[in-house]
Amino acid sequence: MLEKIQETASFLKSKMHTCPETAIILGTGLGSLAGEITEKYEINYTDIPNFPVSTVEGHKGKLIFGRLGGKDIMAMQGRFHFYEGYTMQQVTFPVRVMRELGIRTLFVSNASGGTNPSFAIGDLMIITDHINFFPEHPLRGRNIDYGPRFPDMSEAYDRELIARADNIAAELGITVRHGIYLGTQGPTFETPAEYRMFRAMGADAVGMSTVPEVIVANHCGIRVFGMSVITDLGVEGKIVEVSHEEVQKAADEAQPRMTAIMRELINRA
Repeated sequence: MLEKIQETASFLKSKMHTCPETAIILGTGLGSLAGEITEKYEINYTDIPNFPVSTVEGHKGKLIFGRLGGKDIMAMQGRFHFYEGYTMQQVTFPVRVMRELGIRTLFVSNASGGTNPSFAIGDLMIITDHINFFPEHPLRGRNIDYGPRFPDMSEAYDRELIARADNIAAELGITVRHGIYLGTQGPTFETPAEYRMFRAMGADAVGMSTVPEVIVANHCGIRVFGMSVITDLGVEGKIVEVSHEEVQKAADEAQPRMTAIMRELINRA
């Protein structure tokens, strides 16, 4: 695995003429941020050695390099999911490559179903912690010496970045929620009974991504900030049939608010 990571990083370094320390996974709710990157150059996933290829609608599948908020950044336009059939090593492979490229801070976003009864569709939730409900752990197997065999996860989401995001949201007049994100494998949306169980476990929102990437980022010594768009509700009495298209629509409507917070946070990070 380490040889493949280093091979991929070496290939990317040969194509890069910037030195980013900040990376963004442009998940649901952050797609428009790609249009704000200046001086950019792009590399398709299909051209990158050892890189998986995203199969999900709306995930374009390329790495973008350039400047945002006065900083060199790299952005993943399209992430990989366990439900696509990838192993956890493949899902999190790009994060390990980021470590080889010198990335120090990672920003992630996602769409999720709200289990907190005070949430509404379109809310933005700053992730303060997570519950790993995936059937396979991304650090299973031989330890790569990016971090310890048993990494600490007491601050998986950087508290300083959370505090800055709160201040920025207040300055911009944008309401944000705080909550715990539960990651599950999907690809089905949850049943009402599953939503009740996840809420009883302490989850405020449920989704199908993010947790593996955050675990590996922490193992690599990369600090993380995460945000969810609440695109549907898993609250008793408010659960309705939901489609991927409806999730995308709710996320698109929330994009300007999430983008504004993330843009300014990256500028100040």
